[in-house]
Amino acid sequence: MAEGWRTVRDEGGRPWVPVRGRRRPGRPRPLLWGLTLAGLVAVVLLVGSSSGGGTADFARAYLPPAPDHPFGTDHAGRDLLQRTLAGARVSLLVGIAAALTAGVLGLVVGGVAGSVAGRSGGWLDTVLMRVVDAVNALPHLVLGIVVVALLGPSLTSVVVSVAVTHWTTTARIVRAEMLALTGSGFVEAAVGAGAGRWWVLRRHLLGHVLSRALLAVVLMVPHAIMHESALSFLGLGLPDSQASLGTIIEQSRPAVLAGHWWPAVLPGLVLVVLSLAVFVLAERLRPDPAGRS
Repeated sequence: MAEGWRTVRDEGGRPWVPVRGRRRPGRPRPLLWGLTLAGLVAVVLLVGSSSGGGTADFARAYLPPAPDHPFGTDHAGRDLLQRTLAGARVSLLVGIAAALTAGVLGLVVGGVAGSVAGRSGGWLDTVLMRVVDAVNALPHLVLGIVVVALLGPSLTSVVVSVAVTHWTTTARIVRAEMLALTGSGFVEAAVGAGAGRWWVLRRHLLGHVLSRALLAVVLMVPHAIMHESALSFLGLGLPDSQASLGTIIEQSRPAVLAGHWWPAVLPGLVLVVLSLAVFVLAERLRPDPAGRS
């Protein structure tokens, strides 16, 4: 070691280790949370796909929860646990499909707006942002009802209605991220070296923006699940053959009035737990502001 330099040591006499690369005590690595999320999604999808509603047996209607039927039975005598798992699978698929569709739409709109902002095509940025403001000014549930009413109740119409009312958040995030990166040092260095606008967009900006957009899509999944359940609860969602959690809860309203609480409470708890689990796991995947993993 050169003269005048010495190893920096801590109070215990150990060589000092940079903070970078350490993870916060008690906080699992993002990879662990990603694997947990993938496992949760796989369990819901696989178990839900193998769980049908069973055959109707009206003589066994509204049986209370018991070892044979942990969630009881519904109005048609079908096992409510099986229908809840099947409904959770449908709700999760609709939420993922709607979030991905909204994410792609928001990525395109936000990317176009961010790439032309402050340039000769800045008028396009202004127009796109006014469209975003107009969509945000409308109640999402009301706009979703209008879309479903125009397209008719189906799986596709529910996905479209959720997507067209939730793409604005991703668009704003992508636009803001692109504007922040445009003034960064490495982008200015690339432009100064003679790189073209599309080369910088493809090689530098897109890679940084995609991670933020993907996180926004994951955070959008639980909101899309709740939105789909609200449409199904209003009778504008999926048909009974593709029953979701919202449809199951909507069909349980007469049971609640008759004093049978389990057809509404237990699927409702599954809906809340599923949405909160995806939301919490997505929050754990959010990058640490301090740069720690």
